[in-house]
Amino acid sequence: MEFRWLLFVFISYSVMLITQSDTTTKDPDWSDVVVTMVGREVTLPCVDWPLTGSVSINWKMKPLRVDHWKLVLSANERQQFSGAASKASMRLVDSNFQKTGDFSLLFVPKMEDKGRYSCLIKQQEKKLREKIILLAVLTVSIFPSATLPQYSTLRLMAEVSPAYAVSEVTWLSPGGTPLRLARRSVGVVAKLPQILPTDQGVYICQVYPRGNSSTPMFPFTVDLRVDGMNVASFTNISHSPQISMASLTQTPLTVACPPMQGDYVLLYWKPPDSRNTNTTTLVYGYDRWRDRTEKSKTHAQLSLDGPLSTPKEGYFSFLLSPGLNDGGLYLCKVFLNDNVFIQRTLLSILQVKARHSPSAVVLTCQYTERSQVKRVVWSHQNQSRTLKWSSSGLGRLSTVVPLSPTQDMAGNYTCTMQLQNGQAIKAVYTVKLPPKDNTESTTSISPPHPESNIASLLPSLLSALLLLVPLVAAVAGVLLWRQKDISRRGIEQSLSHYSGEVENIYENPEDVRQTSPQSSVYMDLKPRGEDDVYEELDRYESCSLLETSTSQDLSAKA
Repeated sequence: MEFRWLLFVFISYSVMLITQSDTTTKDPDWSDVVVTMVGREVTLPCVDWPLTGSVSINWKMKPLRVDHWKLVLSANERQQFSGAASKASMRLVDSNFQKTGDFSLLFVPKMEDKGRYSCLIKQQEKKLREKIILLAVLTVSIFPSATLPQYSTLRLMAEVSPAYAVSEVTWLSPGGTPLRLARRSVGVVAKLPQILPTDQGVYICQVYPRGNSSTPMFPFTVDLRVDGMNVASFTNISHSPQISMASLTQTPLTVACPPMQGDYVLLYWKPPDSRNTNTTTLVYGYDRWRDRTEKSKTHAQLSLDGPLSTPKEGYFSFLLSPGLNDGGLYLCKVFLNDNVFIQRTLLSILQVKARHSPSAVVLTCQYTERSQVKRVVWSHQNQSRTLKWSSSGLGRLSTVVPLSPTQDMAGNYTCTMQLQNGQAIKAVYTVKLPPKDNTESTTSISPPHPESNIASLLPSLLSALLLLVPLVAAVAGVLLWRQKDISRRGIEQSLSHYSGEVENIYENPEDVRQTSPQSSVYMDLKPRGEDDVYEELDRYESCSLLETSTSQDLSAKA
């Protein structure tokens, strides 16, 4: 019973959802849809067969969100109009509608003229046919204007009212390429950033009606021109606080951009320690509306893969694995319509290099973008040891390690760079003691690797050997006991025939005597030693040994 009740509730709920969906996505009370723009002449089609006799046509209109109809035009076969049309521009397409069957209505609409229109045809004062037409109005907005300055951002907006009258709205470029769209609460928008004279031409807005319609698609054209003598000026600029940071070479880092959604992003770079403060180079550009990327060959390792970066949605940040000369100033500019957002990042890069000479290894600490560096020092893991270093040029600090270092010279050599904002970064170079059979030192770049020494393994090996000693002793004891037991049981079996305790598995000595010496060979089956190898004996020798052993046993028993 409970299951049936739940099933009934589920079916009822599903029917309710389907009903609501139908009523919100399409209205079944119209038989045709017409889409037009304000100020453009439009025709509401109403065509039937030619009629005879008394014929009349009544055009009525019901605005959106209004429940009653109002008469806008009425006429009969004698071209007598009962009442004036609601608009001066409103008229029938064919005044001789009785003979042609064309009862269509023509007028120039305004925004308030959207809604349902009824074409009611009467013959002999009786209703012959009625057709409901839904009139939707398209509004197209162009920004900044129909004539655009170069490098401005073109915005093409399209809104249809009522929205439920259409299923889709698209924009085509002059070359017929569909433009990427963003849906807003009302209508859609297409953008073309950094517009150029090559982008001018006729753009087409295509509107696809929903439900019943005699026209599958309504095209609307917009002619745009680009002023090649005028360049867009962006005056609404916002600056974020500058970021100062440092990094080791080839260590991935994030070059931040403003956290605002944008239409496109441009990343500029000024080389490190540059004397010309106004020299910047565009190293990366991305237009999310065209899905177009411009990238400099000097920054091939740069990508739009920073954290929280979703370029196609308009959020940007860069990922960089820098070389020594990739430091400097980075300017990330995010453009949204006529607004610009800028984030500056000042980057210093640090690396350590080793140069071998016949007698020593010269460790050089190199760093770029010195303008924000407070200090750079060399240090050894043994803090009590003071290193000597010298400057071999701007952004270079060197220290010398003998090629055959002593115990106190081996270990980690660290170059520390501290920025003005307090941030510090370190590069480590490890010097190891040379092997006894080699006078050259071995080195490794940061991070230092732990030393691999046989002496460090001795405690582990000794512990393992101590654990094996009791086990070996136990195994040896078991083997000795088993060997002794096997020897004892072999002797007991050789005497069992005479004692009657067990069946004798050896031959009867009397039978052996009766057999010729050359007729057979006797195998002594008793163990002969630690390896249990059986000895092959001459038959007479075996019998003699057996008789002697038996006589001794009998004498002992007596």
